[in-house]
Amino acid sequence: MLKVIREGFEKRLPRQIVSELLEAYGETKSNYYLNKFRPNEVEGGRFAEAVFRILEIHAFGNHTPIGRQLDTEGLITRLQNIPFGNQPESIRLHIPRTLRLIYDIRTKRDAAHLADGIDPNPQDATFVVAACDWVLAELVRLYHSVSSQEAQNIVDSIIERKSLVVQDFDGFLKTLNPLWGPKERILATLCQRGKSGATIDELSSWLKPNQRLNIRRTLSQLEYNNDFVVCRGDRYIITNRGIRHVEKSGMLIPQ
Repeated sequence: MLKVIREGFEKRLPRQIVSELLEAYGETKSNYYLNKFRPNEVEGGRFAEAVFRILEIHAFGNHTPIGRQLDTEGLITRLQNIPFGNQPESIRLHIPRTLRLIYDIRTKRDAAHLADGIDPNPQDATFVVAACDWVLAELVRLYHSVSSQEAQNIVDSIIERKSLVVQDFDGFLKTLNPLWGPKERILATLCQRGKSGATIDELSSWLKPNQRLNIRRTLSQLEYNNDFVVCRGDRYIITNRGIRHVEKSGMLIPQ
């Protein structure tokens, strides 16, 4: 999905800034999924700077060159002073304020608050990742000239929660619990795919070889006996009941 996002952005934005945006986004997300929560690992600053430059281009037609210090406070003021209606509210207010909060929460947390014995890094990192997801989704809405449904699918793929027990290798999903049977692997991978779902061939390829023979029977049980999945066309999609089952069972907690 990031390939689609990149192609959409590069039609209207400099390639260097698009690369900086998506590389920073990917690094932030990867560190988070690897439980690297320290401020220098999930800090969001590089991502925020790329977005600030995109806001400059969108609102004023040029941007601060990469490598030169950004005047973020001045830019936020300039953006909010744009007359109402001349730019989308996301450009004027919502995105800049979100980026400011990302900066503040990772660089200005009062050290005195750390003496209570509660490590704030996991909660701060969770906020930063969610904020980056939201900002990227807003940029997709603004910059991608696709149908509303395609744009919604891209946004959904950004904000869906990813699992630490399923690793994505360029579209090949590897489940990371060697004790799982076929039902658990199918449900975990369908959770990862969200509304996009997966074909039976994809699901089969993600199972262990000795679990593939009866995949149609397994899918039939999950669909008709449990109501955990539904088949739409040639794709299987996890249902809300299936998601609740996965979350309640603790399957998504790394072992």
